[in-house]
Amino acid sequence: MSRYKLKAKTITAAALIVAAAVLIIICTFCTGHSLVLENTETGERYAAFPVENGDRFSVEFIHSVNQSPVKDIYEIRNNNEIYVVETDYFGFGAGVQTELNPGETLEYGEDGSMRIKNIDTLLPNLIYVVGTVSDHVLCIDGQELSLRELCGKNSSVSFRVCKRLLLLC
Repeated sequence: MSRYKLKAKTITAAALIVAAAVLIIICTFCTGHSLVLENTETGERYAAFPVENGDRFSVEFIHSVNQSPVKDIYEIRNNNEIYVVETDYFGFGAGVQTELNPGETLEYGEDGSMRIKNIDTLLPNLIYVVGTVSDHVLCIDGQELSLRELCGKNSSVSFRVCKRLLLLC
């Protein structure tokens, strides 16, 4: 074997070792989590947002029965769990909480709103069906996003937290 072929093989092997080491470092130190929105029927991914433990997001919509605003507030915990922590609403209707559970508190806003705090309930399957008459709005990291525009009217949208590679997401 010539000296040039041996040198080329050595350089190639060294480059592969360096590339593998860099990939291992990236996979070890550069992972995080994302809040992922997917179509529950097709699995189509609509969006992913970087999140960390303690981050909060909300979904706002107009209640279909009493036609008043509702805002559900969620928190990321244990790297992959979604907890409902607060709900703001203006009127009672189907599916709206009417009694407090142990540890929960009720506050009234100057605008007539009711806010239930300290709900602290794990939601392993958080799903919204995007309204056809009124929109659902996702509020995350200072952004407000129309789920109707992002996912389409009447879409069934699953919210979940998954691991991500920072350089790829």
